[in-house]
Amino acid sequence: MKLFIASDLHGSAKFCRDMLAAFEREKAGKIVLLGDILYHGPRNPLPDGYAPREVAELLSTYKQKIVCVRGNCDSEVDQMVLPFPISSDYGLICTDGLNIYLSHGHREVPPLGENDVYITGHTHVPLIEKCGYLHLNPGSLSLPKEGSERGYIVYENRTFTFKTLEGREYKQITL
Repeated sequence: MKLFIASDLHGSAKFCRDMLAAFEREKAGKIVLLGDILYHGPRNPLPDGYAPREVAELLSTYKQKIVCVRGNCDSEVDQMVLPFPISSDYGLICTDGLNIYLSHGHREVPPLGENDVYITGHTHVPLIEKCGYLHLNPGSLSLPKEGSERGYIVYENRTFTFKTLEGREYKQITL
């Protein structure tokens, strides 16, 4: 199964369109969104192309392909306009003998085993960290921090590939 993993759109229709173009280019089967879909939050500036309603409309075309967890900026009202579930703080994808746990990253880390993968967003900074389990973060699509680029992760055949929004590969890890 090929997965396209992204986080922290924060209501940017501009970067949502760019993300969907990257998803199509990657020919992945699922879009995994790690929260903070429509709202920018009180601590963040408005991202370029801020248009939450348009983001909801753009994503509705892909509703059958989206797996999503709730971020700290996602609300019950957001669920009313998004045609796919965003109500869970955690998700799990089991594929290729891996347990890939999903969370926005603002909640407590669930109990994880040594061979588990935990993918979060929230910090807006890409991450590969081995801490008993493998912790990954694709960074932010709309509001990257600490000099990082807008990006996503592609998962396929036990390999996680970090890419910029333009599709340039810059990190890879195979399990």
